[in-house]
Amino acid sequence: MDVAVYGGSFNPPHVGHAMVAAWLSWTDTADQIWLVPAASHALRKALAPWSERVSMCAALAEMLGPRVQVCGIESELPAPSYTWVTLCELRARHPEHRFRLVVGSDTLEQTHLWHRWEDIEREFSPLVVGRAGYADAPGAPMFPDISSTSIREALARGEDVRHLVPAPVHARLGELYR
Repeated sequence: MDVAVYGGSFNPPHVGHAMVAAWLSWTDTADQIWLVPAASHALRKALAPWSERVSMCAALAEMLGPRVQVCGIESELPAPSYTWVTLCELRARHPEHRFRLVVGSDTLEQTHLWHRWEDIEREFSPLVVGRAGYADAPGAPMFPDISSTSIREALARGEDVRHLVPAPVHARLGELYR
């Protein structure tokens, strides 16, 4: 089975994440899409509690259907979370699957900071999706420029973000980002 590993902070998950996961499913790009929330961030970003981000990802996955699932493997791995380690552990635990990493074109500008990016490219054939406002990724679909950072900033200012966050996720935001 082909599994698209869609990792990220999901701090919070938003409609951009939902669009990417839905596109992967609708186009049969992967048999399953596993949302993998980072337990910690290698680039030292501040994160909402892991259990809250997993809960929001679960709400998103439920909305998108059975091909989209949440994988909590990073809570079992040493901190900080390195994508290379996560992918290798997934492959070791599930040798029957073929794993491919999903990355946004915005992330490609930062791969020089990633642990073993060249190995990830070689062994996990990244699926690149475009993000408006960033370099084009030839042959990749383009998705809107929506960021968790801008959503958190808008929430802190007391702004409504319902147009940026799927309803089941919005219902779980509570006081997390205020």
